[in-house]
Amino acid sequence: MWVHPEEVLQAGALWITERANPYFILQKRKGHGDGRGGLAGLLVGTLDVVLDSSARVAPYRILYQTPDSLIYWIIAHGCSRKEITEHWEWLEQNLLQTLSIFENENDITTFVKGKVQGIIAEYNKNHDVKEDDDTDKFKEAICTFRKLFGMPEEEKLVNYYSCSYWKGRVPRQGWLYLSINHICFYSYLLGKEAKLVIRWADITQLEKSATLLLPDAVKVSTRVAEHVFSVFLNINETFKLMEQLANIAMRQLLDNKGFEQDRSLPKLKRKTPKKVSALKRDLDARAKSERYRALFRLPKDEKLDGHTGCTLWTPFNKMHILGQMFVSTNYICFTSKEETLCSLIIPLREVTIVEKADSSNFFPSPVSISTKNRMTFLFANLKDRDFLVQRISDFLQQTTSKIYFERETTGSVNSSDDEVYSQQGSLLSSSPQRSSLGSEGSSEGERQFNLNDNSVPTATQALMTMYRRRSPEEFNPKLAKEFLKEQAWKNHITEYGQGVCMYRTEKTKDLVLKGIPENMRGELWLLFSGAINEMATHPGYYEDLVEKSMGKYNLATEEIERDLHRSLPEHPAFQNEMGIAALRRVLTAYAFRNPNIGYCQAMNIVTSVLLLYAKEEEAFWLLVALCERMLPDYYNTRVVGALVDQGVFEELAREYVPELYDCMQDLGVISTISLSWFLTLFLSVMPFESAVVVVDCFFYEGIKVIFQLALSVLHANIHQLLGAKDDGEAMTVLGRYLDSVSNKDSTLPPIPHLHSLLTDDGDPHPEVDIFKLVRSSYEKFGSIRADVIEQMRFKQRLRVIQTIEDTTKRNVVRTIVTETAFSIDELEELYVLFKAEHLTSCYWGGTGGSNPTERHDPSLPYLEQYRIDLEQFRGLFSLLFPWAPVNGAHADLLALRFFRLLDHNGDSLINFREFISGLSEYWWVTHEQEPDSAFEATQYFFEDITPETSNGRPLKKLHTPDYRHYLRLWNQGTKNKLDNMKDLPKLNQSQFIELCKTLYNMFNEDAQEQELYHATATVTSLLLEMGEVGKLFCHSKDQEEQDQDDPEERDGRGEQLSAMEDIKLEDSSPKDTGTSSSMLISDDETKDDTSMSSYSVLSGGSHELDDKLHCEDINDDTVLVHGGLPHSTSIDKDWAITFEQFLASVLTEQALVLYFEKPVEVAARITNAKNVRKVGCSLLSASDYEISLSG
Repeated sequence: MWVHPEEVLQAGALWITERANPYFILQKRKGHGDGRGGLAGLLVGTLDVVLDSSARVAPYRILYQTPDSLIYWIIAHGCSRKEITEHWEWLEQNLLQTLSIFENENDITTFVKGKVQGIIAEYNKNHDVKEDDDTDKFKEAICTFRKLFGMPEEEKLVNYYSCSYWKGRVPRQGWLYLSINHICFYSYLLGKEAKLVIRWADITQLEKSATLLLPDAVKVSTRVAEHVFSVFLNINETFKLMEQLANIAMRQLLDNKGFEQDRSLPKLKRKTPKKVSALKRDLDARAKSERYRALFRLPKDEKLDGHTGCTLWTPFNKMHILGQMFVSTNYICFTSKEETLCSLIIPLREVTIVEKADSSNFFPSPVSISTKNRMTFLFANLKDRDFLVQRISDFLQQTTSKIYFERETTGSVNSSDDEVYSQQGSLLSSSPQRSSLGSEGSSEGERQFNLNDNSVPTATQALMTMYRRRSPEEFNPKLAKEFLKEQAWKNHITEYGQGVCMYRTEKTKDLVLKGIPENMRGELWLLFSGAINEMATHPGYYEDLVEKSMGKYNLATEEIERDLHRSLPEHPAFQNEMGIAALRRVLTAYAFRNPNIGYCQAMNIVTSVLLLYAKEEEAFWLLVALCERMLPDYYNTRVVGALVDQGVFEELAREYVPELYDCMQDLGVISTISLSWFLTLFLSVMPFESAVVVVDCFFYEGIKVIFQLALSVLHANIHQLLGAKDDGEAMTVLGRYLDSVSNKDSTLPPIPHLHSLLTDDGDPHPEVDIFKLVRSSYEKFGSIRADVIEQMRFKQRLRVIQTIEDTTKRNVVRTIVTETAFSIDELEELYVLFKAEHLTSCYWGGTGGSNPTERHDPSLPYLEQYRIDLEQFRGLFSLLFPWAPVNGAHADLLALRFFRLLDHNGDSLINFREFISGLSEYWWVTHEQEPDSAFEATQYFFEDITPETSNGRPLKKLHTPDYRHYLRLWNQGTKNKLDNMKDLPKLNQSQFIELCKTLYNMFNEDAQEQELYHATATVTSLLLEMGEVGKLFCHSKDQEEQDQDDPEERDGRGEQLSAMEDIKLEDSSPKDTGTSSSMLISDDETKDDTSMSSYSVLSGGSHELDDKLHCEDINDDTVLVHGGLPHSTSIDKDWAITFEQFLASVLTEQALVLYFEKPVEVAARITNAKNVRKVGCSLLSASDYEISLSG
């Protein structure tokens, strides 16, 4: 390609001149091409790889030089000799003579440079080439990546790093390429190449290791091998990026939306001089946004815009706190450098004024932010204050416009925000506008939420307030303690702020650990979980969702109905229809909001507790926060999140209670207890009044509280567990302990609770105070950090999802192993190849028009999760099916017909069972059974495949003929073969023609092609005669009906019958082909005189001998045309043959019998298919490629 002219100081260094004229020189890089240029060439090639020289991409170049100058200018380079030769010839034809006219060398140089730049500009204009954020160096890396590994343009390179790959004891220095879907390595050392390609979706373990020999190394493990990379310049950056890309791949396997989210990653608008890709910068920004959202419990679509160091003035202790300010589209957040000192969340919807305050020694570069509830926050020591204030003002303007728009569209009745803040008893100054669900006294509006009957009453407040059961004593000390708690919280709110903008400090945490008052619990849960933000920004969303889901029924609603009366049945709130109806509405609304989760057991228990302390809409948004942010992937069909955290818990147990870990692993207790503890947040295993204290801490601190508490329970029972003889005894110990956990401060009478695992009649465990247990968990295990948990989660997520994938593979193989002759190992290998084709189509898109969401749906049954379209099937067909490699141009046609046969439901996708059914019939029946079964298979597969394509593309909905019924009958080995033959329908002329064409396509380019063609022609001739004879019997049976016809029709039929009696079919062997009355000749074959005569078959069944049938090639498929008339008029509907006739005719030709009895090595074909995928073609194998060396 042409390049902008650049100076070259030494034209001959490491380059070989191949062509030259007075002004231009064409050179080739040493070490490239044939011969590699000896030892010097090997050294140069090695240096190019190690130093990442641009000559790796373009080993050819053209230099410009005037005769009297020592300065050279590079004006073009090329990847191949053909490309650079085209540029050279253009220069000789268009510029060389023109340059001789100039007298001044400077004019010549200016002219050449201008001409080259003009060519580049014209090319960019014609091809719509736009400038992007990637540097020229990175563009070269992209070209290298695609050239070395055969990747298409859809595969996006993220970044590349210099490193060493350890193969055995020898390190190979080279380059590690990280793309969206693959990790690739390339090395070239003294003539030896090494390539490695691993799909991210196949990685089972990714860890950073440090040893004496390799202080900084990354180990990448797959199911078949381990790979170690070392000598990174920045191992932390590399490893973080690898983690992120592997996480994306796991998300794609887990959720079908992952492909759509990552297919079109947005690029940053801001250009930077970094030598990394725009995609890398975007992924970095995405990772920062994820950490930002997790830290402040923000909605999942919030994106971080930037952060800066600053100090925050805290009025409650009159101090400047050092920390970081974070600014995003809708929020301003602050966290102190000391983690638990102070944090702050300011939604922009609450902000009224952002202004620069006067600087002073005490407040340098301050910014003042005022909110609607009359709070003012003062930030100081801001480096770029002007830019920050402008940025916040821009976001604030967007937020204000959005609020006004929502008010207009929703018709909000609250014209003043003061109405919201003046609600009695509300702690949330930033509460959203209440819908009719939350406004007391609006019974008419409530009825629309009833899914079953308008007569069912609807709760207008938290169920606990309606069913509060006080103890009979009037002056209960517990009530006095509860009153003191309420006063402590009110004093805290007065001092630290109200609502979302509250200063969250160590004192806030202490108050939570002491227990949240009953009547404040729901609102504080809403605040600490961040659910208040989503509810505020989606007014009316829950109402609309309930209305849409009303009266709808699916699998989720059936499961919900089944579990409604199992949800906290001991509480009076759920012993009547009001509580049950509220629970039904919330669960059904969420199932319709998130169909990927729908409904999962344990959601009913958690939601029932949320409804006790929060209104319906608030409970709904709390459930959203729980399922989608705080407990990610917990409640999907595979409970992946809970399994991941189970693995994290095992790691933490090994670290914090090592003396107990081995014992618990031997008993298998950890995996049993963790699911029930984590999924229900201890609500199902602990008395209700105690478990809600755990929920208090969970909404404030997150999942670390659950881990701490679980470890504390194990630690408290360490001696009893060590003495347990089996898992039953260990579970009894833990069950008795959890049953004894009590809340002495609860103002509610104890709700009956009996742990399901408590089966012995021993003495009850001494009471354990829940507050002491929580405090103890913080003292002993409070060092567990949230970021450490996330790191552990990543490691366990790889393991869990790959285990699920292996389980899926085993289940699929186990399901179909009895339906095929393949062994289990062969089925697993074929499944790996099939899955690879499926993932490839998801990564890079298919040509069938289906999107990744339609292709990949993990919620489907095992056999339906992976499906391929026609393009992917063609790739596998060419590698695995016996007749594809030798059929050349006809392979695609055979693949199309076979695909249409296997696509039972006509959705242009086939699953693994359909794929294996076709493959096994061809491999097993055709080549390992007796000949009659072989031809029976051929009969079934090709008897009724009529053209239903347009331009070679399958139609979306394909007709399913009756022959598939017979295919299933034939596959039942218990039935007698003769009975099966009698059940088969007759083959009409159209089907017979298609069968003949298929046979010819199968034999094309075979070693015994001529013999097979002759045998087929003989058999076809014989069958045509049989069909004509059969027509006579058919007409004799209808003779009586002719008397009822009019004379003209009877005369016409008589003439036809007499003509048929005189038909003489001519032999179709090569010696008589010139005199055949009609032929079926392919246009492809007429181009080859040597094979034309062998590719001919009589097309008998014509009504008139004078009209000869000829052949036209339409869309690569041969179609008979009768005398130039449409296809439908050339088919004789009365012509037919039976299967017995077909079988008997075929068995007379030894060449056909030998062809179908030829054995096929299954293992060899599978191995060959895997090896073909290792050469760097666009379709990659399912597992990592073994390192390939070539010299």
